[in-house]
Amino acid sequence: MNAEQALEIARRAVDLACGAGASAAEATVSGAQRFQVEAREDQIEKLERTTGRQLHARIFVDGRKSALATSDLSDEGLRAAVRRAVELADGVAVDEFAALPESFATDLPDLELYDAATASRDDEAKIEDALEMERVIRASDARVANSSGSHYADAAVTTAMANSAGFSGSYRSTRASRSTAPIALDGEHKRIGHYGTAARRLHELQDVGAVARQAVTRAVELFGARTPATMRVPVIFERDVAAAVLDDLFGAVSAANVAAGNSWLVGRVGDAIGSDHVTIVDDGRMPGLLGSSPFDGEGVATRRTTVIERGRLATFLYDTYYARKLGAASTGNSTGNGIGPNNFYLAPGTDSLEALIAQTQRGVLVLDTIGFATEYASGTYSRGARGFFIEGGELAYPIDRFTIAGRFPEMLAGIDGVANDLHHDASVVSPSFRVAEMTVSGN
Repeated sequence: MNAEQALEIARRAVDLACGAGASAAEATVSGAQRFQVEAREDQIEKLERTTGRQLHARIFVDGRKSALATSDLSDEGLRAAVRRAVELADGVAVDEFAALPESFATDLPDLELYDAATASRDDEAKIEDALEMERVIRASDARVANSSGSHYADAAVTTAMANSAGFSGSYRSTRASRSTAPIALDGEHKRIGHYGTAARRLHELQDVGAVARQAVTRAVELFGARTPATMRVPVIFERDVAAAVLDDLFGAVSAANVAAGNSWLVGRVGDAIGSDHVTIVDDGRMPGLLGSSPFDGEGVATRRTTVIERGRLATFLYDTYYARKLGAASTGNSTGNGIGPNNFYLAPGTDSLEALIAQTQRGVLVLDTIGFATEYASGTYSRGARGFFIEGGELAYPIDRFTIAGRFPEMLAGIDGVANDLHHDASVVSPSFRVAEMTVSGN
């Protein structure tokens, strides 16, 4: 299904909805070709190829909203689904904030989201990627005894949207990824090293060997890990773990949580909530990145939004519904069914991760976290962790079975160093950073 065909189906659904009694309607059609392979040792454990088409629509009837999703895109199937959605709207309460946006994207720039090499890659080459990662992890270190699987996946997607306010637009995108998870035996302990790479374009992926060797390093570098003493020390979050911290922060700046009172940032726009090292941006217009698109899930233009600037909270992130509810404007962050990140990231600093470690006389480098314990309302953060103890500006020995804990207001205010290792391999990313002091709970 090409873009014009997808747009035609979306427009047809909107026309059918309005003809059935809707006062406004919006339809999004996506067509996707997806491939996934998983290997373990010299065997293919999973091999999937799917081709799918789906329509999602929002129907508005005099302040009442209903939604539908269907994969039957025939004229008869659309007509039946739309009629049912209009009927269902009668049983929904009136919501003064539920309506189409007032304005839509008027420019649809080519953001370089589609890669022909990814879309046309030979299946045998994709399968070989997964098998080769299995071979490399075992050849790299004799202590690797097994794996949780090596994966290659890709997708080519066409997205089209139309609504009754006159907006229509479409774009194509691709995505590819490689990942592996070797299991190494450390006496009675199994150490699993997860590592992966993802990008819009095939040539931007890390090569098979680099992914496999990094995963092995992550598995074996914690051999002989000990549990540290309980202490208050500087904590450095390596970039993958730092991205998970930022993902938690996104929940606090989402207007959906703010409107519900489920955010420690309620009422704090304009306040200093972090150190001068903290500038956080959401940008949906960065060419070629995984979180980029010319319009969001409601047809609103994506944009660059500075959320925190040099420690000061500048804005929350909104879709149309919560913008209306809170008296603001959409920031182009609608997923079509909520609020989500575009490219949400902490601006990088100038030092390397190695320099941050060298500047830390005594502290902890966190390489992995376990579990989930973030409370958006209070800003409380707590995770099980693994990593290294730092002594004299060097990695002294591996540590595990400890907990790092703090509160986001103190954590953000305590960021005193940000590295330059930002890499856009997801929609939420971060460079490594150091918090001046946190509680490490161990022995």
